[in-house]
Amino acid sequence: MTDSNAGVDVGVGGRAAPVSDETIHVTVEDIELDAEYVGAEGRATSADIAEYALRLGDDALILSQQLSGWVAKAPELEEDVALANIALDLLGHARSLLRYAGTFDGRTEDELAYFRDEPDFRSAWLFELPRGDFADTIARQLLASSYLFALYGALMSSTDGTIAAIAAKAVREVEYHRDHAVQWTLRLADGTDYSRERMTQALTDVWPFLDELFRDDELIARLEGAAVRPSELRAPVDGVLAAVLGEADLAMPEVPPSSAGGRRGVHHPALGFALAELQVLARAHPGATW
Repeated sequence: MTDSNAGVDVGVGGRAAPVSDETIHVTVEDIELDAEYVGAEGRATSADIAEYALRLGDDALILSQQLSGWVAKAPELEEDVALANIALDLLGHARSLLRYAGTFDGRTEDELAYFRDEPDFRSAWLFELPRGDFADTIARQLLASSYLFALYGALMSSTDGTIAAIAAKAVREVEYHRDHAVQWTLRLADGTDYSRERMTQALTDVWPFLDELFRDDELIARLEGAAVRPSELRAPVDGVLAAVLGEADLAMPEVPPSSAGGRRGVHHPALGFALAELQVLARAHPGATW
């Protein structure tokens, strides 16, 4: 068997035959990453559609970045894999949404991900929260995935074909994310006294940031039919959360909502650290390829 790129004759039994070239050149075929986009044919037709796609893409990108911090640090090997796969799913959603947002003004997904500053991002604070401990992550995942499942389910009926196509793929993946968070919520609540205490405290800590996800604004009003009115998602999301916490015998936290303003570019302090980690390589070597 011969590898034509490397010029190595592997031979029988995997032992390499003599090679005449002094230097072995190995090439890797370019992967056609564009094929991974959902709705790759679509072009944003207005600044409002681009801004809405940017919001959705930023939510997915930042949550993916925060979850990726668990790789090699999760409490068990299976969770390393599970959380990494969830992060990769979210990164895929972000790629399609940021690509779509950039079609309006000619920016690429990489430019939007790596070369915007913190005030230019439009992610909500819930997605920006630091990783915390495992209970903090599961509590955030329970809220985030319940919201995203309801959001993408509704967006499948969007009058914008590209948004609808991205949502149709994303909702199937987010359903798994939600199931994963539900199962861990139940396990922690029904485990030791300490795990129950940590889960209770984690839910109390993240709950104030839920309210921001359901705030309507002028952009949503201008995108009637293409976007989902956030306030309409409140009831179904609250219903899911009440059912899960009821099964876990945990009380719904009664805490005032935060004054989060991520949609306006006013962010949680943790976002700056996440962006520094996300963007450092691209900014240190702009234009580099490998």
